[in-house]
Amino acid sequence: MEKIIKAAVERGASDLHIKAGDVFRARIDGKLVPLTKQRLTPDQTRAIALKLIGNEEDRGRIDRIKDFDCSWGVPGVGRFRVNVLRQRSSFMIVMRVIPFAVPTIDSLNLPEVVKRISESEQGLVLVTGVTGSGKTSTVAAMLNHINQNQHRHVVTIENPIEYLHRDLHCSVTQREVGVDTESFAIGLQAALRQDPDVIVISEMRDPETLDTAIKAAEMGVLVISTLPTADVEAAIQRLHSMFAAEEREIGRLRLSEAIRSVVAQRLVPKKDDKGRIVAVEVLISTPAVRSILQSSDRLDELSSLMAKGRESLGSQTLEQALEDLIKSDLISPETARAAGGTPEPSPKKSRRNTA
Repeated sequence: MEKIIKAAVERGASDLHIKAGDVFRARIDGKLVPLTKQRLTPDQTRAIALKLIGNEEDRGRIDRIKDFDCSWGVPGVGRFRVNVLRQRSSFMIVMRVIPFAVPTIDSLNLPEVVKRISESEQGLVLVTGVTGSGKTSTVAAMLNHINQNQHRHVVTIENPIEYLHRDLHCSVTQREVGVDTESFAIGLQAALRQDPDVIVISEMRDPETLDTAIKAAEMGVLVISTLPTADVEAAIQRLHSMFAAEEREIGRLRLSEAIRSVVAQRLVPKKDDKGRIVAVEVLISTPAVRSILQSSDRLDELSSLMAKGRESLGSQTLEQALEDLIKSDLISPETARAAGGTPEPSPKKSRRNTA
């Protein structure tokens, strides 16, 4: 198993799929490809799940597990975020590859403004994107930038811990839900009493987490988290929907004051199938943005503000990001159109035949 996993990592796999009745598969450059020819039996898949679950108590209840998250790593092979699940009464395992080296903002080809966002003194910063778009790597790169350049106490609440951050200029306290703290809610509440300058929450999961995150931002803490939404507008809509109906108006007001930035990203194929590159939409908070965020029916105005603020603020729309990638000859116009960022070219008008 370890040889197969190591070979997949060496080929640049981002995820591995291990399922009873199927072969090993890996996601390479966004495509799910088979790695072996022999199909796994249910007993083999169960044995692999047992190997990946590190806690003895959890291994003891293996046959009662239906959904389970953990991390796993082996020197010379790699580190992984592991999800064990049941399908058709048998086990399936999905492993996300976590590089040992913590990425940098430059290595991920993120816009320069992300460095300034990371240096914010306080407020709520959201990194959004669909599953597999690299949100975790972006947050790790932002935390790495803080760790390299500032003297702050960073508290992370993760499920599970993925990238391991050494204490450089910062003191980095990493807590794993289920191991170091009971839940996101308890860990986040406790973090407020731990003299934090920065709190990183692996995902904004529920109204309670959002409320405490806003409270932390109001107290002068920089809070960084993720949301599984496709773009900036969808992220704000998701947050608005988390507020109870009777608290929605005051909730939108608090959110508008707390938000510092929203970074929405998606991975698009490079030219000639040479991997993928990130296209990033960036919202920076301004008085005009805050006014829009207080309303539920003006969110479609955000795109215009992001486009107009490019030179002065560093904000940008997805369309602008994709146009830059086309100009740099990194992606094709067809790829950009498929990503929803550029309109179809208008047909040329034919000359009228006057003969």
